[in-house]
Amino acid sequence: MPWQEELLKTGKVPLSIVLPTYNESQNIARMLDSIAETLDADAVAEIIVVDDNSPDGTGNIASRHAENINNKKLHIQVIRRPDKQGLSSAILVGVQLAAGDIVVVMDGDFSHPPHAIPKMVEELQMSKCDIVVASRYVEGGAVIGWPFKRRLMSKGATKIAQVGLGIEVNDPMSGFFAFRRNIIDGINFDAIGYKMLLEILVKAKSARVKELPYTFINRSAGASKLNSSVMYDYFRGVWKLYRYGRPVAQGERRASVRFLSKAGRFYTIGATGILVNYAVSTLLGNLLPGLWYLSAALAGITFSITSNFFLNKLWTFEDRDFALSKTLMQFGLFAGFSTPGAIIQLIMLYLLHGSQQISYPIALILAVTAAAVGNFLLNKKWTFKEKIWS
Repeated sequence: MPWQEELLKTGKVPLSIVLPTYNESQNIARMLDSIAETLDADAVAEIIVVDDNSPDGTGNIASRHAENINNKKLHIQVIRRPDKQGLSSAILVGVQLAAGDIVVVMDGDFSHPPHAIPKMVEELQMSKCDIVVASRYVEGGAVIGWPFKRRLMSKGATKIAQVGLGIEVNDPMSGFFAFRRNIIDGINFDAIGYKMLLEILVKAKSARVKELPYTFINRSAGASKLNSSVMYDYFRGVWKLYRYGRPVAQGERRASVRFLSKAGRFYTIGATGILVNYAVSTLLGNLLPGLWYLSAALAGITFSITSNFFLNKLWTFEDRDFALSKTLMQFGLFAGFSTPGAIIQLIMLYLLHGSQQISYPIALILAVTAAAVGNFLLNKKWTFKEKIWS
């Protein structure tokens, strides 16, 4: 492209900053200004805005504002896609168009502070790492403005990625990161879900990662993109990434590793069960104000047992036989072995929430945790007919 040729004439390879956007009309102009002001005076850079046909005109605003900013050292390119195709695919489009050896990915709503970009780039240039993750969950990092439910969901998604995919990064769900572009050469991306970093961490196996703390500030303008569809895409993406590394896992012969792997998967699914349990019981409590909280909790337990059964059958124990009689028998055993845990949950909820006035979410987590160990061992041995230590 002509503008890339002009940038390259400066003798420097540009830094590429990818901004995926959807309905960010209240933020995009200020964000572009802020990034431009943050960059060093000698920096050569491009900003690639990938907009998913925002109904609020984000793409048009970005294009008009870019005309006031573009110069010989900085160029803003706005890509307008015909419809909403998803965050990860938007990032992938931006990365594929990037001319820079270093690519920074960030959101356009100021939850990711532009002033952190120079430090991230410097870390890549001065150290031997390949990826720099702006992390909320290392010492010095923080999250401001999230309710308890959002924090719980974030922590749960993080734990699923760490345990299910074997990732050792503290904040693999970060949407704010920088990387050397060459580490993704030859990788085929699925762009499923809303976290591109997760896919890079899994598929760029030899990449060296460093985390830098930053404070995530919940958006002050615009609406959050997190919804049930995004959550579904996340679980679908994790499953796809899990299958990506499957040949290595299938070759693992050590019983201890197989046992811990299955236990990790079982408890990862248990964490999603907590979310299902909490969502159902809270929803019923809101829809039926007169409903006793233990009755709502019992309904939540029933839904979570059902979802946990099918997820464990497919993922933890890798059982693809869905013959009706076998599946019904397995579900009966699974539900039966889960019943003592359900009773423990209800008793602890009554003691912690009803008597001690501990908040319902905390009481629920403590109650579920108390019943988890026995559930795994009983279902491993009797429901799915596996040796305990395997």
